[in-house]
Amino acid sequence: MPHSFGKGTRHPSEHSIWRDRITGARVHQLTNHPSISHPTYFLQSSFTPDGRTLIFTSYRSGSSQLFEVAFPDGEIRQLTDGPAIHPFSPAIHPDGERIFFVRGGEVWVIGRRTLAEQRIAAFGGAQLGECSLGAGGEWLTAAVKQGSQCGIVVGRADGSGWRLIPFPRTVIHPQFHPLDPEWVEFAGDPAPRMHRVRRDGTGLECLYEHGNDEFLVHETFLGQTGDLAFTVWPKALCRMDWTTRQIRTITEFNCWHITPNRAGDTVLCDTNHPDEGLFLVAVSSGRRKRICLSESSNQGSQWKLSRYALAEDFAAARSTAKSGALSWMEVPTDSVYGPQWTHPHPAFSPDETRITFASDRSGHTQVHVVELA
Repeated sequence: MPHSFGKGTRHPSEHSIWRDRITGARVHQLTNHPSISHPTYFLQSSFTPDGRTLIFTSYRSGSSQLFEVAFPDGEIRQLTDGPAIHPFSPAIHPDGERIFFVRGGEVWVIGRRTLAEQRIAAFGGAQLGECSLGAGGEWLTAAVKQGSQCGIVVGRADGSGWRLIPFPRTVIHPQFHPLDPEWVEFAGDPAPRMHRVRRDGTGLECLYEHGNDEFLVHETFLGQTGDLAFTVWPKALCRMDWTTRQIRTITEFNCWHITPNRAGDTVLCDTNHPDEGLFLVAVSSGRRKRICLSESSNQGSQWKLSRYALAEDFAAARSTAKSGALSWMEVPTDSVYGPQWTHPHPAFSPDETRITFASDRSGHTQVHVVELA
């Protein structure tokens, strides 16, 4: 009998386990439904702070909704229903109880215990990107596109103090500085990529001037060092000093999506063209260790190039893109940068002993966790 879906419904474990055929690492597959299921975005952990539960997005009920599963082989519980959520938007509060997410131009929060939802902020006629929490969970930010206006929105998790900080181009992936939540770093699309602005909207500046042919992607903070790490696709993994803006190369390697550990001495990454799997890279030496294969399809024609997409690159995708798309993450059928659910997007568990990633090796994207030896 088919399962019924809805807020609070519970479903049997879909867990399986195997050894990676190259490294021998233990890999858990937590979902096995004939639909798309993937972890939250790679810039934050999909595990609750206690490491016992994994939060993921699934389309199994007919639209993108929030689910959780007790690790490793517990039952699956549906958390949201109704209008679809932004599939990559969920962010778990440090208390482990609250999860923030986006629906259209609104930021919502749900309590895991009660499943009660509350709208935190709303921007009429807008589309918001993924949520990002500041240290301590007091502040939230997200990219926004409201008509012709792009930028970021920033406000408190309690719903107060929300503002829109404008920017003249598409914005993606805003993140609070881990040591000073007054600052937000964000990506402008296309070049130049890296910018920062204070939470009150002052101090806007470009961190590095570069052209369209220098393909900087997936910048994030290098753990608690406060510096930035980023990829110059597909050539190198680099580090930028937050204060001096000095850039140095960590390693010449086709790192793709990157996630530093808290100490900032190791960077987790996936790879593409060729996909050689998931790796840990030592920041001090550039030495790398393969963790496992992803065997995902890693779609997106732009990743075969070493420059940002131009208007002509998007021409074929426009016929299938929904109106007002914020970025390639909002265009599920886009062949330029995605679809995003075909990318592994690896991220650490809170205790950094496990790694979540997505893979469509079975034909549908599923949630995977690999154990670190």
